[in-house]
Amino acid sequence: MSSPLDRFRLDGQTVAITGASSGFGHHFAGVLAAAGASVVLGARRVEKIEERVEEIRAAGGEAIGVPLDVTDAKSLGTFLDAAWDVSGRLDVLIQNAGIEAGAKTFEMIDEDDWDRVLDTNLKSAWQGAKLYTERVRAKEQGGGNIVNIGSITALRTIKGQFPYAVSKAGLHKATEVLALESARYGIRVNTLSPGYILTDVSRLLLEGPMTDEFVKGIPQRRYGEFDDLDGPLLLLASDASTYMTGSTVTVDGGHVCASL
Repeated sequence: MSSPLDRFRLDGQTVAITGASSGFGHHFAGVLAAAGASVVLGARRVEKIEERVEEIRAAGGEAIGVPLDVTDAKSLGTFLDAAWDVSGRLDVLIQNAGIEAGAKTFEMIDEDDWDRVLDTNLKSAWQGAKLYTERVRAKEQGGGNIVNIGSITALRTIKGQFPYAVSKAGLHKATEVLALESARYGIRVNTLSPGYILTDVSRLLLEGPMTDEFVKGIPQRRYGEFDDLDGPLLLLASDASTYMTGSTVTVDGGHVCASL
């Protein structure tokens, strides 16, 4: 007898993940593989994705790694083609690649900072969605699914993250427009928007001298862990969300609705 939980499974599906060498993408690859998907990991740090591929295979999952520079349209196209070659279809594209410019205000950044962050976080998501949609149509796949990884910095204002926050705000709006314009092709587009999640990169800040101040702003009075994203990720990546598109799922302990 089938269970409603079966809709959260990804058996027989292929999922491609950008920025999979560390952080969210590294974790997501394992979660999606454990749910039955064949995962395709893309990143510039080839040795890191190969290590993750071996870990997933050792755990009984199916995975391959493909070199990827999301700021290069040709590299993105090659990555998507490699993902399609796994099973003849690409069911889900997780657009996770992202960078920051460091703790800089709008006065401190230069043009290179701006271009590097916007090209990686926003322009690449447009190009990835465009190239994915072209392939879904050309290969007559019958539909697809894009999950963009956003941030609560798109919804709450914080000093010192100017280009990053702007890029994520743009990504959230891009999700809505992409969802509107790609629905005719059976492609869904949604955003998963994490709050403060403890990672190797964020730990120095979140567990530093300002930690008490940061935690006070979160109604649940704690930072998130990678595992807190698993359920929302599987919801958006699976058939459990077939009537969702243009949506943002925020996972932040209530941070965006905190009292001023």
